[in-house]
Amino acid sequence: MKSRNILALAATVAFAATTANARDEIRIVGSSTVFPFSTAVAEQFGKKTDFETPIVEATGSGGGLKLFCAGVGAEHPDIANASRRIKLKEFNLCKDNGVTEIIEVKIGFDGIVIGNAIDSPSFDLTREDIYKALASEVSQYGRLTKNTFKTWDEVNPSLPAQPIEVLGPPPTSGTRDAFEELAIHEGAREAGLDKKEARKVVIRDDGAYIESGENDNLIVSKLEADPAKLGVFGFSFLDQNADRIKGSKVDGVEPTFDNIASGEYPVSRSLWFYVKKAHIGVIPGIEDFMAEFVDEDAIGEDGYAVEKGLIPLEDDERDMFLSSIENQTVMTGEEGLK
Repeated sequence: MKSRNILALAATVAFAATTANARDEIRIVGSSTVFPFSTAVAEQFGKKTDFETPIVEATGSGGGLKLFCAGVGAEHPDIANASRRIKLKEFNLCKDNGVTEIIEVKIGFDGIVIGNAIDSPSFDLTREDIYKALASEVSQYGRLTKNTFKTWDEVNPSLPAQPIEVLGPPPTSGTRDAFEELAIHEGAREAGLDKKEARKVVIRDDGAYIESGENDNLIVSKLEADPAKLGVFGFSFLDQNADRIKGSKVDGVEPTFDNIASGEYPVSRSLWFYVKKAHIGVIPGIEDFMAEFVDEDAIGEDGYAVEKGLIPLEDDERDMFLSSIENQTVMTGEEGLK
């Protein structure tokens, strides 16, 4: 462990000493859900400052954190966006590769929507319905059996008699991770599974759930093209396309800005970004970009990111993360990561 830390320190010192001019723009990877907010901040940052406009790529939360944790140096990203908190195994991967000082910043909240085209039948789902429709195994007659439900009305007679076909993100996506945890695992608990059993539930792979890449805009387009399908995506994409798609109720609650902000909508999660402290002062503008991202003009109640569908933090929580940025407070690994 000691030799690993020495190597990590040596890599950081070498980076600072040799790559100060290797890259002029900040490189950001990660969540497709955070992408529109991060892009808006990057564009505003490019206009307001003398720094280059950051490059933002939508690689998915898992894919972005894998790139982020690969090492220190100009060939690696500076910032990773995530639509769920970094996992303990990812934090340890970072540490193993010399990324030993990470600044964690929460930017707001988002709801996960299961929706369809505006002219399609409306769905009023429970989380148990979602579990029964999309889990690989379901609880029937006191035991787990392979999921054979083909239509929504087989899951619940009150639902439309149409095939279960749900477009959604791949395993690299934070949206999928959060959807599994908040909708399917909680639905499994409602169906009678204990917590340990519920956490083992995975999404079925027999064609009912259709992996559709990291681009939520593409899912929206596909829903318009096929009114029989439903899709899983972040609330911001519903908010920006309300004339084309609509969200289903979950446990009787509509996916609206107010319902997500109040915590009433049950399928919602926090949004984050992560910064390599070793890159601050080496890649130009990182401190200023972080400050712009948590500025009231960006993520405050009337901020430009909020206009794009971001659900804002309370002021005191935003101030806490602003303080973390100003003090360059790094994670210790004792923050309750899972």
